[in-house]
Amino acid sequence: MSSPDEPQSIKALYAAAEAARAALEARPDPRSPAYADAVASTLAAYAACRERVGAAALFSPNESFEDVATAALPYLVLDLRRADVVQRTPYADPPQRRLVVRRARAAYESFLALADGYGLVTGRHAALLARYRDEPDTFAVAGGADAPARREAKMAAFRAEKELKRRLDMLRADPRYQLGDGDGDEDVVRQAHLAAVHLGVHAALQGLESLNREMEMLAMAPESVSADGAAGAAGDANSRRRDTEDDATWRLDAPLRRGPGTGPLLSAQGRPLQPFTLVGSRADLRAGVFRAGHNLPTMSIDEYLDEEARRGNILSGGTDPVKPAVDEDDNEAVDRETYKAREWDDFKDENRRGAGNTMNVS
Repeated sequence: MSSPDEPQSIKALYAAAEAARAALEARPDPRSPAYADAVASTLAAYAACRERVGAAALFSPNESFEDVATAALPYLVLDLRRADVVQRTPYADPPQRRLVVRRARAAYESFLALADGYGLVTGRHAALLARYRDEPDTFAVAGGADAPARREAKMAAFRAEKELKRRLDMLRADPRYQLGDGDGDEDVVRQAHLAAVHLGVHAALQGLESLNREMEMLAMAPESVSADGAAGAAGDANSRRRDTEDDATWRLDAPLRRGPGTGPLLSAQGRPLQPFTLVGSRADLRAGVFRAGHNLPTMSIDEYLDEEARRGNILSGGTDPVKPAVDEDDNEAVDRETYKAREWDDFKDENRRGAGNTMNVS
């Protein structure tokens, strides 16, 4: 074991790291550069403390929990705290987030290995840890059970967490517990640290399940690759737009292809055969391009009318068809037109104008 002064210096370093971790929760904007710097400095403090704990040989695989000095017990959850801070690391794209998730997973596993080495993972948690080691990438607290069983497992986990927190709070509220003073009742202090480890085991297993779910979502996210082929932070907004112009998320309507074999725009019944969007003018098109949820138009109204006129679908000169001229040399055609004109004259003589309109009859 180390000298009596060694744990005190580790204690000061660990207290500073814990204070920095608590301060992260109070920062208003996790996306600010100051937040990223705070995360990095907090992780550095935990790393330095972890290194000192290892150099001091405070924990040994050949010891039992009763052999661990009471002053060393707070550091049993050091890797658990580190996992919490690792997950707060800012990231720019899915590949960076996957790296963060893997680092957090490693911290959780390190904590669980230490706790299990001292026999502090028991009961239901021991079974869950064994299942995680068998299937780390698909681990879930409820396993492959059906929906009702999963709900019951979640409720049981919630009740267990509530009870663990209640016991820890009760022990820390005991007047005999003097956190950090060194003159408290040693039995109560050890029980409190043991309760903290049990709560940490529960939180670590829940955290591993959450990380697995996040990895499933990240696996479906599109890759963001920089110009040199390495995944990294995205550039400025214009660069991102240029790099993703061919992506389906831009929802660009298929352009109207002109030329032989492209097919008609509308069917004979007037149904669209190709997707298109109409706008008032090119100026309207440009003004609305970058609004939220916008589908880029493929033609203006003028272009649409020109296309329809080219296909012969626009009538000109009114809607009444032009009467063909009667050939004066065709006697039968002349007689038909004469009889038709006489019949129309007789009809007008027998039926005065408006006789069929009964709407205004009082």
